Amino acid sequence: MTTNNREKVKLLNRVKRIRGQIDSVERALGSDDHDCADVLMLLAAARGGINGLMGEVLEDHIRLHLLKDGHAPLTPELGEDLIDLVRAYLK
Repeated sequence: MTTNNREKVKLLNRVKRIRGQIDSVERALGSDDHDCADVLMLLAAARGGINGLMGEVLEDHIRLHLLKDGHAPLTPELGEDLIDLVRAYLK
């Protein structure tokens, strides 16, 4: 398995964990005796998972497309692209 395939599997496993966390939120909200504090903790865990996934994908994008595996200098245009990415995805 190549590094790209390993990374892809790693990212897909993160998505599956996030899906499980969201399913837990749905089950908790569907029960008659859900505790709001527990639901908030589940939501915080899901948000953390999504933020982690977004960070990984953003890092991969920067490394693979903006820095060309560290062999190309970051040009002003690519710097602006990076700023736009951070603003768009990490609000």
